[in-house]
Amino acid sequence: MSVHDDLTSVQRCLDDLSRSLGRLEKQLGSGGLEMRRVRADADHLRESVALLRETAAGPATPRKPELVTIPDTPYDDSLWVDTDDEGLGARDRHAP
Repeated sequence: MSVHDDLTSVQRCLDDLSRSLGRLEKQLGSGGLEMRRVRADADHLRESVALLRETAAGPATPRKPELVTIPDTPYDDSLWVDTDDEGLGARDRHAP
């Protein structure tokens, strides 16, 4: 089976689950905590399968991240005026 066929099968199963939950809600009521949790879980599954379908429809080859060039020029020293050298303490103080 192809990925598309598998996703279609999963979608059919989720549709069956949704119909079955609808029948249960009519019999048990939809206000109980358990029924709300099951309905929320089914909705999350539906959203997850939709995301999988979008991913499967995308390009087969993974995209390479865009590279960012970092210049070799030194940073402006004024950026570091109000900081301490890590592990060395402040510039104008001495260790006890």
